[in-house]
Parts: sequence; C-alpha cells; structure tokens
Amino acid sequence: MQQTAQQLDIFADSRDVELRNGVVDQLQHRDGAAARAALEELAAEYPDDSALSAMTVLVRELEGQSTTPFADHAALAVARRHLEDDVEPAARRVLPAQTVCAWLAPCWSSLAQRAAGLAFRGAEAGNHADSHFGNHAAPLWLLAGEWAAASDAVEAIESWWRIPAPLAWMTEARYRVGGLDAAWPLLAALAWLPPGWFAGLLPALGDASLDVLRRRFDAEFPGSGEVDDYAWFPAWLLVVKPALAGRLAEARMQRDQAASRACALLGEILRREHEGDQHALVNLRQELSRLHAGLFDAYMATRKVRHQ
Repeated sequence: MQQTAQQLDIFADSRDVELRNGVVDQLQHRDGAAARAALEELAAEYPDDSALSAMTVLVRELEGQSTTPFADHAALAVARRHLEDDVEPAARRVLPAQTVCAWLAPCWSSLAQRAAGLAFRGAEAGNHADSHFGNHAAPLWLLAGEWAAASDAVEAIESWWRIPAPLAWMTEARYRVGGLDAAWPLLAALAWLPPGWFAGLLPALGDASLDVLRRRFDAEFPGSGEVDDYAWFPAWLLVVKPALAGRLAEARMQRDQAASRACALLGEILRREHEGDQHALVNLRQELSRLHAGLFDAYMATRKVRHQ
C-alpha cells in the first residue's frame, strides 16, 4: 500500500510538470491559441501553480500583438516599458534561459516596425549611456538582432554621427555585422562625444579583446580616473596598438576636442616615424605634449624601450 501511494505521488508531481511543459512548448512555437488552451488546462488542475502569472503575461503578449503604427513617442514608451518590465521578466521566469532572447526578438521587431514613422528626438534618447535606451526604432531593431534594419533607421537621422545616441546605435550595428575592426572608427568618434556613451556601450558589445584594452587603459592611462578619460582612449590606442592607425584615421575628427586632435596628431607622428622625417617629428611631438603631457610621456616611454 505504501509503494502504491508513493507511485501516485510521483504521478501527481509529474502531472503538473507535464502541463507546465505543455504551455512552454506552445509558447515557444508562438501559437497563442494553443498556448491559451494549455494554460487553461494547467490553471484548471493547478490553480495555485506559481508559473501561472508569468505564463499568462506571455500568452497575452502572443494574443495581443498589434501592427498598428504608434501615434506618438509616448505610446511607444508605454509599449517598450511593458516589454521591459512585464514581458521580459515573465519570459525569464518561464522559458529556458537559452531561448529567452530569441523569443523576445519578434516582440522587439514588432515594436520597431510600429515605431518606424516616429522621428528621432534628442529628448527621447535622453542622456542615458545604455545604447538600447530611447524611444526610436533603431535601438529596438538592435534588441531584435536585426542589424541592417538598425543601420537603416540610424541613417535616416540627420547628422547622426554628431549625436551620441544614434552614433552609439550605429556603432553597435556595425560591430554586430563586421566585428571590432569594422567598428573602430565609430568607437573613436563615440569616445570624443560625451564619453559616458562610449563607456556604456562596451558592456553591451561584450567584446573580450576590447574589454582587455579598456582594463589596461584604466590601469595605465595618466588621467583623472573619471569617465571623461575615455575621450583619450583612441589616442592611447595608437600608443599601444599602432597597427590601428589606419582604422582610427577613418574616424571623423572633432576639431574642438583636444583628445580627437591628439589622435589625429599621433597618426601623423606614426607616419612621420615611418618616413624617418626627424625634423617634422620634433614639432609634432611638442604639439602632442601640449595637448596631454601624460599621453606624451606614455608615447615617449615606448620609444625609449624600442631604442634600448
């Protein structure tokens, strides 16, 4: 009798798992009607199941998807917050971890399509350094993993390369398609704008080699230790990675930024060194010293080591 009771308990325990898995399977197939039916079956037999609330959010998301364009930025903001605050946590609660991003991608894509007619407004992007922040189609396309669409959305913004938010969006899109080598010119340009955007983008990219360079910069660069130091990251790169001179030369120089001028100057210095033009080097090095004495010292230290 005891063994029979234990077998019944095991069956009871496996029944709720079976029903729960049935809901998850239909959610992963993005079949709203079938997911609703499976959810109702689970709720009927296990009305106190802890997963019901999160599963209900996801089923409603599948049932209620709209293609109607957003009337304004406020409507997009409401929909985006719903995805961030309600749908994404529910997906992480219910779905296998490795499938969450793929499941959410069509949700972000739908929002991006509905936001396509909304113009970029600087106030909507705020001063946030998270590259995904902002009520515009471009960061939504990034969250959806649709890099070409994100690039197209940024290209439609006038003078996007002068504005931190769209420049950050384009930098990520370029990185996702072509890797770090393709992204270097935009990363440099982003560092010369408010550097917080540059610092905020690095974790989103998750590039191991770039993270190593950032940690080395943090440890070695003779700056203030504040986020503004990252404006000098491209110039410092030319000291430690002179092979990047060609890629960084493609960045749009900001003449009103000392850090940008220093990067261009170091590129010229490297070229003159290659040509052996010692007379020009003296003047160029003096100019670099005036722009940033610590950077100049770091540069000269590599030359002293080279000639020992």
